[in-house]
Amino acid sequence: MAVVLADTHIPRRAHALPEELFSYLRQADLILHAGDLIQPSVLDELSAYGPVRAVAGNVDLPEVDLPETLEFDFGGAKIAMIHDSGRKEGRRKRLEKHFPEARVIVFGHSHVPFLEDENGLLLLNPGSPTDRRRQPRHTFALLRAEEGSVRAEILALP
Repeated sequence: MAVVLADTHIPRRAHALPEELFSYLRQADLILHAGDLIQPSVLDELSAYGPVRAVAGNVDLPEVDLPETLEFDFGGAKIAMIHDSGRKEGRRKRLEKHFPEARVIVFGHSHVPFLEDENGLLLLNPGSPTDRRRQPRHTFALLRAEEGSVRAEILALP
């Protein structure tokens, strides 16, 4: 299982990750962060729980030093990550073209949780566990992949 995060904005929007995340992080085989960590210390904290894959966000400090996109295998499925997926209109087609091999594309930026699995491509924005903006709750996601079979869920924090 992978814990999927984005837009933590530490220390600007929160001083730390919510404690409610820790039990999920302890169980994770992989931790994904889709950008806007801001401080490299967030990566260090997440790495204490397990392997981390992360991409750069538009407000990350230069010393965070992450790639803009990533592609890798997880549980037999091709995963791609990018921070900003662009406008909502045409998103699926644009991302399919950019990551033609992907089964799952993880993104952030909007702070709006989004999960859609259609035509063999799962799009996942976990929202934000620390900066909900106009959303009713802080959120994150769980991604499960086994033998190429994939499923995801978005969870709200209390």
